[in-house]
Amino acid sequence: MPPRKDPDASVSVPAFYGAELRFKREAAGLTLEGLAEGSYRGISFLSQIERGERRMPLDLAQHVDERLGTDGFFQRRCEDARKARQDGHAEYFADVAEMEREAESIEDWAPMLIPGLLQTRAYAEKVVRTSLPWLPPETVEKQVNARIKRAELWRREERPAFWAILHEQLVRKPLLAPQEMSDQLMHILTVIRSAQGVLQILPETAAAHPFMMGMTRTMTFPDAPPVVYTEGLHSGQLIDYPRLVKDYRRSYDLLRAAALPPEASLALIEAAAEEYRNGAQQP
Repeated sequence: MPPRKDPDASVSVPAFYGAELRFKREAAGLTLEGLAEGSYRGISFLSQIERGERRMPLDLAQHVDERLGTDGFFQRRCEDARKARQDGHAEYFADVAEMEREAESIEDWAPMLIPGLLQTRAYAEKVVRTSLPWLPPETVEKQVNARIKRAELWRREERPAFWAILHEQLVRKPLLAPQEMSDQLMHILTVIRSAQGVLQILPETAAAHPFMMGMTRTMTFPDAPPVVYTEGLHSGQLIDYPRLVKDYRRSYDLLRAAALPPEASLALIEAAAEEYRNGAQQP
């Protein structure tokens, strides 16, 4: 059995919160399974909270306080941890942003928008301003900075294995002006090649395919079960139920088979980037 990975409580508020939860649980002589008993949450969920990777929902905080006799401590502090986790991200995405830092592998399916980990600043700003036009400029800047900061992941020595499948319309229907779109596509190539990732394009001719119902992300971890994240316009959902995760992963495998091979996909993106660049240079 690999050695236990203790969280560094000094890293962040969620890490401190998780470390305190583990300390109180072990002091009470309870295993993760024992603490989870009677709640609506699984062992893996509690484990991720202890590692500072997921926030504590109020219903679970109430359960934990009752089981550990902590006099409402976790209920009072879960709101602090929630606010600290957001850090410029939408509340429903905060857990995902934390978890991707610990992920062993990330698999994205992007039918409508280029994934955040591959976005340039210009693209990220366009997405935020278009989807949330009522936000004040300082909030837009905060969200864009948070999205760009996530890409620091690629500069780490130990980074996750990355696989992304993009719909061809993301390349053919530009969200940005030609030169900016060329820069965005070249940025994708740079990230994929430097991170030794894999990227495929699902061609526009593939009218029927296994993932016609929206974006998904699957993340695996060295010491926790895999999770799937799905997202709508103003909401997102993390799925860790093993049977559902298995179904999502099977569908993603089928999507790989429907997409263009990696080398052909990168060649398509490079050619499109050149077309946008040449178009931008025309009078």
